[in-house]
Amino acid sequence: MSSQFKLSRRSVLASGLALGASSFIPSVRAAEPIKVAGIHGSPVENAWNSVLHKAMQDAAKEGAIEYVFSEGVSGTDYPRAMREYAEQGAKLIIGETFPVEKQAREVAADYPETAFVMGSSGKEAGKNFGVFGTWNFDGAYLAGMLAGKMTKSNVVGSVGAMPIPEVNMLINAFAAGVKAVNPDAKHLVTFIGTFFDPPKAREAGLAQIDAGADILFGERIGTADAAKERGIKSVGSLIDYTPRYPDTVFANALWNFRPILNAALADIAAGKPTGRDYTAYGLMKEGGSDIVYVKGVAPADAEAAMEKVRTDIKSGAFEVPRIMDEPK
Repeated sequence: MSSQFKLSRRSVLASGLALGASSFIPSVRAAEPIKVAGIHGSPVENAWNSVLHKAMQDAAKEGAIEYVFSEGVSGTDYPRAMREYAEQGAKLIIGETFPVEKQAREVAADYPETAFVMGSSGKEAGKNFGVFGTWNFDGAYLAGMLAGKMTKSNVVGSVGAMPIPEVNMLINAFAAGVKAVNPDAKHLVTFIGTFFDPPKAREAGLAQIDAGADILFGERIGTADAAKERGIKSVGSLIDYTPRYPDTVFANALWNFRPILNAALADIAAGKPTGRDYTAYGLMKEGGSDIVYVKGVAPADAEAAMEKVRTDIKSGAFEVPRIMDEPK
């Protein structure tokens, strides 16, 4: 693991997010930039990591933070990376602790002056270990509503990383959206067992197409490649894949990390504990996630029905089911 990288080391996938960087709180301006370290378990090209990476790059360009990062850090190396950045004086460490939940909390307890805000399936701990979830499931539900009206075979598929609560909730939301408008539709699910393996995701997508699926939900990068290869439609997650797959990806369930980052930076600047759950800052009703879609691909009545539900989600009149059980 390399502990220091320059900001220009990697280019990041364009997210296409139109969400405001300061959707919830004013821009954070400390007397001097806050030192922030990003520890990415996958390459920053991975969609989830790219969203975090871009948010921190943008904050660094604005002068709010100093940003260093490591990518492709394995689970066995992850606790060591956390300790190294804490020893180097990082005031805030951003990352993911899905494979090392227990060890990560132990590290945070050893560095009470360092704030850790991590993507996690667990709870916050102490005063300095905060967590956040990737809750773009509202957009996935809405995309499912479109897909349910578009499928000709009455079979749709989802390709995910692994059956952890975060991924389960997203895939279940997509399936619920499909079922809300097409109760007879069949939903295929495949987990590839890793967070970043585009060829494996592609193979999983091809297998689902062979099993009858004519629309795929790509929770993992690589799914849209299968859809493009076979000439069917696909839904993207986290970032806007449509510019890369203009004739394939017709909708995307977007997520924006900047509001979560802003909230954590504001707590640090105010001397408040960061041992809390920051997930809500990424919800659609709070402006932290949304759906983008190519108008005219789905039937007009399907788009109108989806937009009605979208409005209801934003107003709080409708809540998408949060089902964290493994989808079947």
